[in-house]
Amino acid sequence: MIPTESPIRTPPPARSGHVCPAWAGPLLCCPLRRLLGSPEKLLSPHVSPGMAVLEPGPGMGWFTLPLARLVSPGGRVVARDVQPGMVAGLKRRAKKAGLLDRIDAAACAEDDLGLSEWRGLIDTAFLIHVLHEVPDPRRFLTQLHDALRPGGRLLLLEPKGHVSGESLAGEVAEAARVGFRVVSEVAERRSHGALLERPGA
Repeated sequence: MIPTESPIRTPPPARSGHVCPAWAGPLLCCPLRRLLGSPEKLLSPHVSPGMAVLEPGPGMGWFTLPLARLVSPGGRVVARDVQPGMVAGLKRRAKKAGLLDRIDAAACAEDDLGLSEWRGLIDTAFLIHVLHEVPDPRRFLTQLHDALRPGGRLLLLEPKGHVSGESLAGEVAEAARVGFRVVSEVAERRSHGALLERPGA
């Protein structure tokens, strides 16, 4: 059974460091970004109606809103971000688009994504240009692994140029250490990564 609401949480303070600042959120959702690629084209091979989908680090919803359309009817998008400003912006955009009822969006702590009620229920997770910003990748990946159902998949993508092939290989190796298996390598125009799976289907 898919939970319909998140418990109320006290939003954590915004993370310091090189995380994309909340003021840049609207820029990341600019329609001109579609000239660089369609989010639907990237996401749709991995999503079906009725799925429960997880997106850590959604910003203001560039991928979240298309995901909410793709999982309809009956699906749910779980979005977690360390910046309350990003979550607020995502909710505003989702409400305007008539999609807020399909999205469980909440602020989370750096070391806790707040996914206890979703443990073993997520069909697919999308980790797009996020893992290199995480202070404890092993803990983060473990939480994603635990949230996925057996046979659930994680699409891990990092930006080319900013994250080297060697660094990406280290991330994939870390994912393997927490229990993921590699399904395939993934190469996009601006990103590289891997499709991973929690074994046990």
